[in-house]
Amino acid sequence: MIRVGMISLGCPKNQVDAERMLASLDRNNFEIADCYEGVNAVIVNTCGFIDAAKEEAIENILDMAQLKEEGTVEKIIVSGCLSERHREEIFTEIPEVDAVIGIGAIGRIDDIIMRTLAGEKILDVPPKEELPLCGERMLTTPEYWAYLKIADGCSNRCAYCAIPDIRGGYRSADMDMLVEEARQLAQAGTKEIILIAQDTTAYGIDLYGELKLPELLDRLCEIDGIEWIRLLYCYPDKITDELLEVMKNQPKVVHYIDLPVQHASDKILAAMNRHGDSALIRDTISRIRAALPDAAIRTTIMVGFPGEGEEEFETLAEFVNEIEFDRLGCFSFSPQEGTPAYDMDEQVDEEVKTRRGDIIMADQLEIVTLKNEEKIGKKYRVLVESYDGYTDSYTGRTYMDAPEIDGSISFTTDRHYEPGDFADVVVIGVNDYDLIGRDLNS
Repeated sequence: MIRVGMISLGCPKNQVDAERMLASLDRNNFEIADCYEGVNAVIVNTCGFIDAAKEEAIENILDMAQLKEEGTVEKIIVSGCLSERHREEIFTEIPEVDAVIGIGAIGRIDDIIMRTLAGEKILDVPPKEELPLCGERMLTTPEYWAYLKIADGCSNRCAYCAIPDIRGGYRSADMDMLVEEARQLAQAGTKEIILIAQDTTAYGIDLYGELKLPELLDRLCEIDGIEWIRLLYCYPDKITDELLEVMKNQPKVVHYIDLPVQHASDKILAAMNRHGDSALIRDTISRIRAALPDAAIRTTIMVGFPGEGEEEFETLAEFVNEIEFDRLGCFSFSPQEGTPAYDMDEQVDEEVKTRRGDIIMADQLEIVTLKNEEKIGKKYRVLVESYDGYTDSYTGRTYMDAPEIDGSISFTTDRHYEPGDFADVVVIGVNDYDLIGRDLNS
């Protein structure tokens, strides 16, 4: 039996692509290895969004090249976003690589591996539209939660972002197929599904001519076994009243919205080619909080975009302190070749970017600490994820926390829980971004 290893890097959308490749390999009787040594082939599914992601991808490819030289890895296949952007360079600079494939080729990963094992060097970067948007997956997340990728590509054309060039224009998956995929996940034990796309709120606009996320949510809520539905990557200009009404009326849709705003200076937002200005962002947040008073709003902001002077940064910092986001991630502008922002004037020094990012995150820690302290004495439904024998406590998440990016709550109990169970927990303490609780039913 041919043994294949997988390294998947980058965002959850890329992770779903890896899961489709793994399912195809498993279906065709390849053995999926849990380590990289002694495999016939290893797939490095790369991210190429920012420089740090490229460096991580290259480091992983070079690590596999070293194992190949040592004779413990036979063939190396590089897939994903880095393959789309730097296909020739990968072959030229890392000759140990046997195949470089684009996202449109992942549906034939079985054949590609067999051809490399036969001695063929492969460069296969077909049209991006050949990427399968639905289909069987082998989950790399715990079975009780999973991503549901509802679209691929992006048509927003933000000035700093290479995704439209890497993955093409926005393409929504068929709604019936998505509902069936979610149903299969539920039958396999998934209790929380997390909807993802480059712009989740744009779902359906290309396929059906209108925004269809509210209808998709309604249909997903009908699936037995699914208890939580979470939204990531929602754009402020597409948070409609209809969407908020569905979130309000459908108990399975958790009151959590990931709303990447990027900035608060109208000058910078315009230079970024973002849809909408700071007034639209504020109005959207106000409408969310009016419709869903307990909503947890997560955002992502960028510091150091070209032209961001002290005045523009001060506007951003004041905005963060004014809005008091429940969750916030901050990253520095990373110039990407081929994007309009790459050649813009007034590039910001790296030390300045770092200082500004540190200020934002220090302010955010104070905001979150105060918000968490206000939760003491409140009760929450918690999705249990793990047990720590040393502290004799469980760790899980409330509806306010997405897996792998947000905080958690640890709690004590005299009951036994398995990962994927739900517990009713009262908050009794705070540890920075995380909560401490006690099981109400023990």
